[in-house]
Amino acid sequence: MAANKTSRRERIKKGIRKNLTGSTERPRLSVFRSNKGIYAQLIDDTTGKTIVSASSVSKDFAAAGTKVEQSKAVGKLVAEKAVAAGISKVVFDRNGYLYHGRVKSLAEGAREGGLDF
Repeated sequence: MAANKTSRRERIKKGIRKNLTGSTERPRLSVFRSNKGIYAQLIDDTTGKTIVSASSVSKDFAAAGTKVEQSKAVGKLVAEKAVAAGISKVVFDRNGYLYHGRVKSLAEGAREGGLDF
């Protein structure tokens, strides 16, 4: 059993990342969730570069509402940026978080925005 939530999430994250990598054709959509905001970025693991990123605390994000609504808007924003960069297929990395609430909302927003995963 893990000592705290963070170490538990890190253990789960390692298990997920063992089987999950992003490529140039199909980058990894990584999600980070904090108490104040949610962050998403598309990462090409072969070169180690971030292609596209979006967050609920960035200057180009101006949506209000609950955290779940903000997460959905961040998903749509990252999908718009990805489609503009010529990316339509991604691999979803929930980063050790459970797939519900804000993480699920971000994924649904990204799917509505045109990303396929």
